[in-house]
Formats: sequence, structure tokens, C-alpha cells
Amino acid sequence: MVEGKINEIRGWAAKEPGVKVEPWSYTPRPLGDNDVEIKIECCGICGSDLHTLKQEWSGTKYPVIVGHEIIGKVITKGDKVTHLAEGDLVGVGAQVYACLESSCRVCSRNLDPHCPKKVFTYNTMYADGHQAHGGYAEAVRVDSNYAFKIPAGLDPVYAAPLMCAGATVFAPMLQKGVKKGDRVGVIGIGGLGHLAIQYASALGAEVVAFSHSPNKREQCFELGATEFVDTSDEEQVNAIRGTLQYLFVTSNSHASQYGNLISWMDFEGQIVLLALPQGELNLPPGLFVRTKVSITGSLIAGIDDLKQTLEFSAKHKILPTIEKFPMEDVNSALEHVNNGKARYRVVLTNNN
Repeated sequence: MVEGKINEIRGWAAKEPGVKVEPWSYTPRPLGDNDVEIKIECCGICGSDLHTLKQEWSGTKYPVIVGHEIIGKVITKGDKVTHLAEGDLVGVGAQVYACLESSCRVCSRNLDPHCPKKVFTYNTMYADGHQAHGGYAEAVRVDSNYAFKIPAGLDPVYAAPLMCAGATVFAPMLQKGVKKGDRVGVIGIGGLGHLAIQYASALGAEVVAFSHSPNKREQCFELGATEFVDTSDEEQVNAIRGTLQYLFVTSNSHASQYGNLISWMDFEGQIVLLALPQGELNLPPGLFVRTKVSITGSLIAGIDDLKQTLEFSAKHKILPTIEKFPMEDVNSALEHVNNGKARYRVVLTNNN
């Protein structure tokens, strides 16, 4: 078995609920035959990080190092790893392991994020009892299937948010076959939404951007939107009712708003949840019968979709709008994001 080069990984961990992390180190699990060890160059901050740190999603296992928009270089690889070499620049997203067995009813359908043996990048446990820790650190060890080569021409700090935010919005567009001429709505022009506009536009769709902030209008057009709807303007909203084939919801719209969202859809339109609504959906069955509209959701991208996200982003020059913070200023960066001031993704950089 190959020995790793960094056998005590230093990072920034939360030890209790809140938005504060502190220096902490852990002994990583032994490097497996199919694993790689990555020296981290940068890591994006995702909304999921904050939910986990604050224990807004139940089950945070403290101490925890979060971060699943990781970019770095392979410094060690297991004996059976043939598709990566030491020195390769790679990215790691929200998942670091699945069984990938042909006998697995989900992995065999490219649904590996739902594998019963899946391990997410942080706050989950490996079968051997080790806890997975994320990218607010100097290094990480992952299954090599979940370390993705970064295409030439993609700057590492801009590639980081593509590993979660980019892949999260692009994967369902691929799966649902968004194509040229489709009318695609994006509601919530923030960390996810500003990327969703770019991907849908690059696929050839007519993109309708929805926001309650009129000051985002010009930026939406710059990102590729063909229309902008101020959701506080009833006349503008009425003008688009019944016209959308797809609506990608990237904001935490309250569950009570979904009856209104359905009215924006053409017959057989699809509403895709990429953020979780507050409250429970309570909609009359007849609404679905009359409109043939469906509401679905998407978790994270699997292996194939993540590879396509990176290739498509490089080809079409799709980049997030970012702000950079040194890793040692992680607490300032977390407060910045938590206070809603980020435009639109924050990336932590290591001084390697």
C-alpha cells in the first residue's frame, strides 16, 4: 500500500453550531489503492457549508471541516489509479465515494449521488468508521473517481465553484434535455442562478431571469438572459404566465409561492428545485391535472455530469463571479457569505 505524504491534515473546523471555525488537525484514513491525495490550492464556500456549520440540517458531527468546491494537485496516488498522475490539477465536488458497481441499481444508471454506500465530501462516515472532512484544509484524500481533471484554460479559483454550484445547475439541464429554443426560467439570481443563466444560454435556450432586485437586470442580460422579470411588478409577471418549458428554482422561495410559480409554466412544463423551499408544499392535485406541470428536484451531479460540466464550462467560457479570501481569513469570509454580501461565490485560497 502506498503511504500518503501528509499524515496529519491541518484545517479549519467547527466544534459547535455557529459560523466560526478554528485551526484543527486530523489523521486521514489510510490511502487506498483507488485513492488520491490532493494538496489543496483553493476551496469555494457553498451554502451547504453554512447549513452544516450551523446545524440547520440535522446531524452535524463536530468537529467538522466543511468545503466541497475543492481544487488542488495530486501529490500521491494509490497503486490502482491509472487515469491520474502526480501533479495533475483536479477538482473535488460534493461527493468522494460510491460503490460504482454494475450490480448497484442506482450507480448502474449514473445515479451515483444516490448510492446507498455514498460518502459525501464532509460530515459523513466511511464504512471503515473514518469521518470525511472537506476542503477548508491543506489536503484531502478521496476516491480517484471523484477527483476530476480541470480542463486547460480554466483558472483554478474560477473552477472551484463549478465543482458544486456549476454542476448542481447544469446536471438537471443535461438530464432533462434543455435545448435551443426552449424557454427556461431561472428564479434567484445569486450563487446558483448567475451560473444557471449562463448554462441555459449556452445551450441555446431563451432565458427568462426572475428577481425581486431590479438592479440585477443589466447583469442578467450580460450573463445571457433574453428577458428579465421583476417579480415585484405584477404586470411583468402576468406577461410571462403560461410561457415556460422549464423553471430552475435556485432561491429558497417559500412553499406557499409554488402555486404562483406553476402559473408561469406552459403545459407539461417542469419546475426543478435546486434549493429547498421553506415550509411544506400544499398544492391541490387538480392543479397538476389541469396544467400537466411537474415539480421535481436535483441533488448534486454524478461523475458523468460533473465531467460534462467542466468540459462545457471550458468550451463556452462559463465562469462564476467570485470574491477571493485567504484561507486564514476563513471566518471573515464565512460572515461575508452568511450576511448575504457575497457576489456571488467566495473562494478561499491556500498560500502553498
